[in-house]
Amino acid sequence: MNQNSGDASRLEDAALTRAAQAGEIAALGLLLERHRAGMRAVALSILGPGPDVDDVIQDAALTALRRVRDVRDPEAVGAWLRMIVRNACRSLLRSAVPARPIEDLRTEATDDDPQRWLEQHTTRDWIWAAVEKLSPTLRLPLVLRHFSTTVTSYERIADACGVPVGTVRSRLSQGRARLATALAATADTAHGDTARRVRASREEAHETLAAAESGRFGALMAERWSPGITLFRGSEPVGDRSVLERGMDSDLDAGVRQRLVHAVAGDSLTLWEMDLLSPADDPGHCPPSVAWLMTLDDGGRPHRLRLLHPRPVPALQSLTPM
Repeated sequence: MNQNSGDASRLEDAALTRAAQAGEIAALGLLLERHRAGMRAVALSILGPGPDVDDVIQDAALTALRRVRDVRDPEAVGAWLRMIVRNACRSLLRSAVPARPIEDLRTEATDDDPQRWLEQHTTRDWIWAAVEKLSPTLRLPLVLRHFSTTVTSYERIADACGVPVGTVRSRLSQGRARLATALAATADTAHGDTARRVRASREEAHETLAAAESGRFGALMAERWSPGITLFRGSEPVGDRSVLERGMDSDLDAGVRQRLVHAVAGDSLTLWEMDLLSPADDPGHCPPSVAWLMTLDDGGRPHRLRLLHPRPVPALQSLTPM
């Protein structure tokens, strides 16, 4: 490549980057296509051949969508994209969470740049609007993979959905592809206030735990949850409201307490991630955490609940096991 063609390429990268920063999804798509070969080369050099390469490239594309406004040198966007892939590969090799939940983005650069803070909030709302356009089958694994903090591995997502790991990979691939289309379709529409929705969900989680500790968990479910609330393990129903109430009472009687650490809230899904606190005299009584994954009905009430742990635990005996 001669200097003139290299200069032209960098200028085109800069123009596409600025367009993507202005919210043009098509421009971001073109950037990813221009640099896909370089991104794949980085992934292959770190991971070697295999399905993880495609997964990392797809995860990197979503990270680029969320953080394209962070690019300070638009002409060097190719190096920025390769850095995202490199970091994702290293995280995967360390068995860490491959991408931070989108909700965490609200804490970046809030003090010195209010406009950037506002844009990040707007982007998150836009992403959620697009996620809600996906089918439930594709939405669930995508939300767990990219919005949760503990249920992010393919194995745990497979447990949550009641499908094989290979099916999770396939659904994530389809979901990411369709998300790009949904983002383009929702770019000019009104987007809900995700931050406000999350705040309300966190408050509801705290009220739910307080009601349980005061012996009112059953009353709260009757008041706020669907009459047909059902506990699921994977894709199979395993209990109704009475099972949930007995399970919660059993945990509390054993001295187990829960503490909210993270919440995700959409129009169709809510996720509460809790620390589980075992009694002092039995520190190994329960796993360290649990995630409440709730599918909502048309009125916004939970009507399906899955309880998920970061690692497999024995069969259902109380509210806390998966």
